[in-house]
Amino acid sequence: MGNLGSVPIKRIDFAGVVFRSAMLDVEFVQLSDDGRLRDHNEDYLGYFQPSSPAQSRSHGWLFALADGVGGHDQGEVASKTAVDEMIAQFRSAPSGEPLGMLLPRLIQHANQLVYATGRSASPGGTAMASTIVACALRHDRVVVAHVGDSRCYLVRQGQARQITRDHTVSQEQMRMGLMTAKDADSAATRHVLSRALGTEMFVNSDVSELQALAGDILVQCCDGLHNSVTGAEIAAIVSQARELESAGRELIALANERDGSDNISVQIIRARSVERVGMYRGRPYQLR
Repeated sequence: MGNLGSVPIKRIDFAGVVFRSAMLDVEFVQLSDDGRLRDHNEDYLGYFQPSSPAQSRSHGWLFALADGVGGHDQGEVASKTAVDEMIAQFRSAPSGEPLGMLLPRLIQHANQLVYATGRSASPGGTAMASTIVACALRHDRVVVAHVGDSRCYLVRQGQARQITRDHTVSQEQMRMGLMTAKDADSAATRHVLSRALGTEMFVNSDVSELQALAGDILVQCCDGLHNSVTGAEIAAIVSQARELESAGRELIALANERDGSDNISVQIIRARSVERVGMYRGRPYQLR
């Protein structure tokens, strides 16, 4: 991997919180760097932290990462608008609303706001767009929703599983059988988004739901990271690091060493413990 210590990191925003309760024990870090060539950052990251055990049961945690689309106007405005809207809507969501229904609704709210903000930004409007990936944790469930090519990985027992699938032209063509996976990875359209927030009034998000286990690590990142660092490398770094902050710094340094032509952002979320629950008549109950 080379001498990571020699790679300068322009800017890192750090937030680490541990929330202990009978339900969830979560720690996380979020970091963002301009990269080696960009003079500003169009990524934006945010989270919702429950303030009490009751709110952990009724709402849970939310983490969101957005990447303003390069080549469009005000990408940094689009990404911040999307994340802030998702967090605000998550905070005010009805108590106990199923996460699998909630996250797509919140992404649509964010999409409409980005779309409206772009149209009202100047006479005639402006092209404003962003990717978004969001994961919510409640009890022992994780729901991931996304639009665009920002990713979420589940790292379990040192192995990475990509939860999201990139919404790019080459990946869509591969899924339709028009090109092989190898061709899709090297195609000129591999960075061209087939779906993004703000380009249309309505957007479809992909949603995945899975059971969380104690020790699971979720990694959300923009293409500035995953274009340079493989899922296996991400898994190795976050699994072996004693501190999440040092893992995030190492990932950003590695991406900068190999490329650094784009902004680099990552959220790393570790579930130290979870509460196993079942459902009866739409209400969760604790499993022992």
